[in-house]
Amino acid sequence: MTLLETVQGDITTIPVDAIVNAANSRLAGGGGVDGAIHAAGGPSILEECRRIVAARGHLPTGQAVATGAGRLPARFVIHTVGPIWGRHPEDDAVELLASCYRSSLDEARDRDCRTVSFPAISTGVYGFPKDLACRTAVAAVREWVAEHPDALDRVLFVCFSAGDHERYLEELAR
Repeated sequence: MTLLETVQGDITTIPVDAIVNAANSRLAGGGGVDGAIHAAGGPSILEECRRIVAARGHLPTGQAVATGAGRLPARFVIHTVGPIWGRHPEDDAVELLASCYRSSLDEARDRDCRTVSFPAISTGVYGFPKDLACRTAVAAVREWVAEHPDALDRVLFVCFSAGDHERYLEELAR
């Protein structure tokens, strides 16, 4: 049975098999969690991202791709592109966000990962409403875990702020 948990902290310091990165479609690094992951992991992550984009083009919203984790306490970084709030009808944005979580979990499973950590995808500069993003994230992960009951041991929602952590605690308790 997969354990779903939340902690408040820095996603770049928590040992897991795969850290999910809230990336941009160019996989070019950026601000927020994306910048923190690239900074902590080192240049090898960006080098792999550049090779992926050169071979495949920009990563579509809702999809995910894995790279090595550089200096991070993980084996992989799974990059996923969340929706920018206001660019899609609400139902489509929710489905794209859910797809980020499902696609990331598929990538983790395909690499024999047992533990995965997620940030709050799309809730920073992409402006996705935090309550809706939290409900969407937890529902998508629960659905995926129900369909793949033995694939993972632990999924961790890592929240930078106390408010986000409380939000995830409440949602996971439902």
